[in-house]
Amino acid sequence: MRPAHKVEGMTDQPLHPEDDIPGKPTAASRTTLSHIMTGSDTNLLGTVHGGVIMKLVDDAAGAVAGRHSGGPAVTASMDEMVFLEPVRVGDLVHVKAQVNWTGRSSMEVGVRVLAERWNESTPATQVGSAYLVFAAVDADGKPRRVPPVVPETERDRRRYQEAQIRRTHRLARRRAIKELRDKRAAEGLDLEN
Repeated sequence: MRPAHKVEGMTDQPLHPEDDIPGKPTAASRTTLSHIMTGSDTNLLGTVHGGVIMKLVDDAAGAVAGRHSGGPAVTASMDEMVFLEPVRVGDLVHVKAQVNWTGRSSMEVGVRVLAERWNESTPATQVGSAYLVFAAVDADGKPRRVPPVVPETERDRRRYQEAQIRRTHRLARRRAIKELRDKRAAEGLDLEN
């Protein structure tokens, strides 16, 4: 079991025995990526292709993960990509990302996608959201330690706690699937992928 320290107003945050990396506040790596959607971004329905939005989400989250970890970070998973509203050609899309939680070498990055008409002064509306897990890697592609994230606001603390719940569910789902596959393989079932 790793030693823990208390983050004000939160449950214990795990640290590493050799941890000498100072924590970074949430705001230190928070970023917004903005992009105007054009005709080349559309799908067969004439709205912006979900894959285009997913790439912007991954780009923004990757920038945040790299900034927080101080070096390269790779996408390990994307959870709960939700499309709330269609995005249209001419929309100015803002992808807002921040680190919600950190482990030893992994980080959960939360992303909100907002859209507004490029030539109107109406407020942007949320059109999507996602959670991604990134792993910090060294020059050889091996995992490297990341600084703990230090939530600054009540909203940041809530996001940190929600990220811990998502992590628990990710690990439980992975474990349950592995157990099922092992059981079926032992029974001689599902011998192919």
